[in-house]
Amino acid sequence: MKNIQVTALSIAIGLVFSVGVMAETVTKDAYKAGEARIEAEYTADKAKCDLLSGNAKDICYAEAKGKAKVADATLEASYEPTVKHRYDVLVAKAKADYAVAKEKCDDRSGNDEEIFSRSI
Repeated sequence: MKNIQVTALSIAIGLVFSVGVMAETVTKDAYKAGEARIEAEYTADKAKCDLLSGNAKDICYAEAKGKAKVADATLEASYEPTVKHRYDVLVAKAKADYAVAKEKCDDRSGNDEEIFSRSI
């Protein structure tokens, strides 16, 4: 009797998690539309960066590129929800944050730059 209850509980938990995963997935058409939206946003963000100059322009490019890469990884994780794709989203976020921080560090000089670069 106890074994049946454990089995029923395991099946119920499995169904809850599988429904959650199914709810996260997107269709192929939505995936293609997402790709197009990400590309359009990246192009618009780059156009805004072209108005800037110097290191501000570099920071803007790093932010735009990072935003696009994170969006791509998130879209891929939504389309195929696997552990690897969720990991890829975290890596993309970390790399984007690092790239922006590195560009911001270029604005600093001397001891201020050294202290800031140790914090990233």
